[in-house]
This record gives sequence, C-alpha cells and structure tokens, in this order.
Amino acid sequence: MNDITTGLQTLVARDFQFAHPRDAAGALVAVVGIRVHHGVFDIIQLFGENDADAARVPGDEVDVLCPSRVLWRTTGPARDVIQELLALRDPAPEVGVHGSGCWLPTNAGRSSWLAVTA
Repeated sequence: MNDITTGLQTLVARDFQFAHPRDAAGALVAVVGIRVHHGVFDIIQLFGENDADAARVPGDEVDVLCPSRVLWRTTGPARDVIQELLALRDPAPEVGVHGSGCWLPTNAGRSSWLAVTA
C-alpha cells in the first residue's frame, strides 16, 4: 500500500466520513472527508495525487466546504496534506460549540455536507 492509502485508512479510523462527488458524466471529481470533533470541522479534499487541501474550521461555520473562517489550512500533494492533517493536535473544545452534520445525497453521484445549526 502507498502512503496515500495508508493515510486515508488512518483518517477513516479517526472517524472521518467520506463522500465521492461526481460530475454530470459520472466521473469522480474529488474525495472529500469531514470529521466533527472538539467544536471544529476537519475537512480534506483530494482532487488528485498532487492536488489536495485540508482545513480546520470552527464548529459553528455554516458552509464547511466554503468557510468564511478558517483556523488552519494546507494545500499540496495528497500525501503531504494527509500527513499534516494527521499531525494536527485536537483543540480544546469550545464551550457551547458542538458542530455536527451529515452528508446528504443531492442527485446522482453528488452529495453535500449539511451542518446542523440548532
């Protein structure tokens, strides 16, 4: 197995939930993972072996895929982005902030993250 596969397996073991958005023709556009913990969202988007990004956003952020506030972000090759994300320490939980949500299918091969706001 390569570093990317091993890294993705480690992210799954850390409770990341993944979606695989597709274009209108059904081709895979990205692999997107989100984990909600300690009042934050950790997000990773893999567009290719050499094109990935990851971010940590506050748990009360409404649009986690296009956040208005970012606590941490990195971009680069998938292997490096995964390693940097795995190296992040868990933050101290913010009192009263409990971000959560789920992936919802929007149409064939597509899904969106729906943040719970109440």
